[in-house]
Parts: sequence; structure tokens; C-alpha cells
Amino acid sequence: MGSNWTAPKIAQHKVRDGQSPLVMLTAYDAPGAHMVSEAGADIILVGDSLAMVVLGYEDTLQVTIDDMVHHTAAVARAEPEAFIVADLPWMSYHISSEETVKNAAKLIRAGAKAVKLEGGQDRISMVEAIVNAEIPVMGHLGLTPQSVLSLGGYKVQGQTTSAAVQLSYEAKALAHAGCFAIVIECVPSIVGKLVTDSLSIPTVGIGAGPDCDGQVLVFHDLLGMHHELQPKFVRSYANIKENSIDALSAFASDVRSGNFPSEDESYQISDEEAEALGLYGSPLPKSEDPLASW
Repeated sequence: MGSNWTAPKIAQHKVRDGQSPLVMLTAYDAPGAHMVSEAGADIILVGDSLAMVVLGYEDTLQVTIDDMVHHTAAVARAEPEAFIVADLPWMSYHISSEETVKNAAKLIRAGAKAVKLEGGQDRISMVEAIVNAEIPVMGHLGLTPQSVLSLGGYKVQGQTTSAAVQLSYEAKALAHAGCFAIVIECVPSIVGKLVTDSLSIPTVGIGAGPDCDGQVLVFHDLLGMHHELQPKFVRSYANIKENSIDALSAFASDVRSGNFPSEDESYQISDEEAEALGLYGSPLPKSEDPLASW
């Protein structure tokens, strides 16, 4: 198995050219990758969102490159048909081009087919360094969660004319630097459309309106498994958390009541062997007891 998608193929995938919107979903382990791939997703994002939905952190700033390598490898071992993109976490591409390329290479060696990083003009040199190392790069603009401290929280971006123009400018700069696609997060719909229409490469929206070239949601949000943070753009298609708690509670109740395991759920031996073990009637004389020497 393996993906039929490539970075150059994705780079040409524009809805205005008659293509269907790209479907991108996060996954952080082999079971999740199997489900996302079998559901027909085009792209799997091994996102640094694993910090909150898997590892229990309050934000994405705690995730390390080693964490991302570990989870990327787990996703890759599922051999999904979807194209695997892995996030470069905070401070893995901020210090030097050399360190940035080394960290990107770690994710590729773990099984990713491309990496994603956040930021615009300030990250152009890092994008160019990664691209020059023959590693495909996906950009990320708008609300950039790794910048939550400097942004003052998770806030909608691009709400003024100047901010929208700046975002469009930075998207073009990322495309010129070699990005094959750009995630646009948490901006007004009209800004998502403006950026999408201005680019020859596709945009993938998350809270950026319906006019992007694709959409992405977090696995745990979509399935109703994570309720701590529910942005406006999240649509839950299931309530796995509640259903799972019901199932786990039923198991606990059956154990406490003696209803689990049943006879059918237990392994048996023949009556003759059971009698030899002294389980039926009187046990064998000690001299004949197979356990006497223990």
C-alpha cells in the first residue's frame, strides 16, 4: 500500500480548475491512520495538536521533535493510502537553517512525505532551506497556535483590511519560497477566499470558510472525543467520548456483579483433567497429586 498522492500532485490541486476539495485529517497513531485512510482522506496531518488531544498539555508549545517523530512513525507503520504531512513543533525551526533541516529530515525518516511549519515572512529562509534539501513543505498562516503567547490567545486573524492584505502577501511569499500548499486557520471567510484565489497552490482551511481548496479537522474533535476546546469551526460527527464512557462503565459494572467473564468467555479443560486437579469431588491422594512436588 501507500499514497498515490505526491507533493507536486497536491500543488496542482485547485478547486477552480475543477478538482474536488482536498480532505485532510489528523492522526497520531496506527489505528487512527487506518481509520482516516479507510475513510478516504487525501492527506493525514500528524499535527502538533497531539499535545492537547493525546498528551494532555494545555497548548502545542510542549511538544518536542522527538514526540513528533514517535507519532509520525506510528502513523507511517499503518501504510495509509493518504499522504502523510508532519508538523515541525515549536522551536524546531526557529534557531538556524541547519537545525531546521535536520529536524525536518527526522520527520521524513520517520515516514512523513512532507513537513508543515507555521509563520509567514519570518520563516521564508527556513522554508527555502528545507525545500533546498529536497523536502516538501506545507505552510500555515492565520491563527498559528505555536504563536499563542504573542497573539494573546486563540483569536481570529485577518479581520482588518491591512491584516488581510498582509496575510495574502505572506501566502504568496510562502508559495514563492516553495511551499506546495498552505493551511489557513481561523480567518474570515472572505479572507480565506482572497488568499485562495490569489495562489496557484492549494489552501487547506480550518475555520477559514468554504472557499479554500480543502478542509482539515482534528481527529478527536470531529469524533467528539475532546471537549476541552471547541472552536466555532469544529463540527462533531460523532460522540465517541460519551459512547466510550458508557461502554467502559458497563464493563466495570459487569466485573463487579460477576457477570464478566461468562462461561463462554472462559477457557475450559476436560472433566477428566479437572478431576485430576482435584476440582471435582475429592482430590487425588497426595502421592498421586501432580502438584504435590511444588
